[in-house]
Amino acid sequence: MSKWEAIFHRAFRTLIQVAASSAIAAIGSAKTLGEVDWMYVASTTALAAILSVLMSLSTGLPEVSPGPEIDDGHPPA
Repeated sequence: MSKWEAIFHRAFRTLIQVAASSAIAAIGSAKTLGEVDWMYVASTTALAAILSVLMSLSTGLPEVSPGPEIDDGHPPA
């Protein structure tokens, strides 16, 4: 998996988790489904995904390793 694939995979997972939790919180506090502030849910979700990408870029990803060094048995030239 490339670095960018891992970053966007992590951001997508964050997006889904935040969307679910903020929708549940918004639905729980509304009397009807029509009273849910869906713009709030969408903006919170988008902000979480953006922050996930920025955090991944700044701190790195543990699941993306630089790859093993190949030792062919010869001394370095």
